Amino acid sequence: QVQLVESGGGLVQAGDSLTLACAASGRYTLGWFRQAPGEERDFVAAISWSGGSTLYADSVKGRFTASRDDAKNMVYLQMNSLKPEDTAVYYCAAEVGLEIRRWGYEYPYWGQGTQVTVTS
Repeated sequence: QVQLVESGGGLVQAGDSLTLACAASGRYTLGWFRQAPGEERDFVAAISWSGGSTLYADSVKGRFTASRDDAKNMVYLQMNSLKPEDTAVYYCAAEVGLEIRRWGYEYPYWGQGTQVTVTS
């Protein structure tokens, strides 16, 4: 059974950095998504099973970096230069294929989410 647990969320100020972690029960292609109150869930980033490919939403490109430590079954999302509009619940999601996916419906497994709040 695929299990995902996010951690690392918190309350920060604009311009600060934060690293989210996703502990997985195995090695998967992982995506990061976020959902702000009253908004739809949006794609943020994804990293392939091999770690050789990454994909980012335009809104976070150049600020966020996805990485993985397969020895620990961990995937990270380094978030720099945070903005108030980055405030959301962040979810990691897994799928067992090898290619990056950017749509939520392509990920059958989801974590419980971690809150990130960025104040101005």
